[in-house]
Amino acid sequence: MIRRQSLSNSPEDQKLLTLAKATMARSNSKSAAALRDSTGRTYVAIPVQSGEFEVDSLLAVLVVAKASQISGIEAVVIAGEKPSSKSIEIIRAEDVTVNIFGVTEVGALAIIN
Repeated sequence: MIRRQSLSNSPEDQKLLTLAKATMARSNSKSAAALRDSTGRTYVAIPVQSGEFEVDSLLAVLVVAKASQISGIEAVVIAGEKPSSKSIEIIRAEDVTVNIFGVTEVGALAIIN
């Protein structure tokens, strides 16, 4: 799913990686997502499932951020299980300039589509 080998060494993106990995470990979840909005605030979430209702970590973090009335998204980092292509489309529709990063096998951040 990696769109190109565009890697991020940005300290701000690395903070998102740390938040996502720590949230995933703390919650014993398959994945976690961390989002930074256009003002620099950060949000984290894990997948949510209740009966037949299921939301992956990417959409869950968007809901948390939208509840805080964000006006834009700078970046999102997803650790663990990759989100669906539909979830990625929804994030891109929310902000076309957002960088969405997945974690590579060696722990680097790579832009995903």
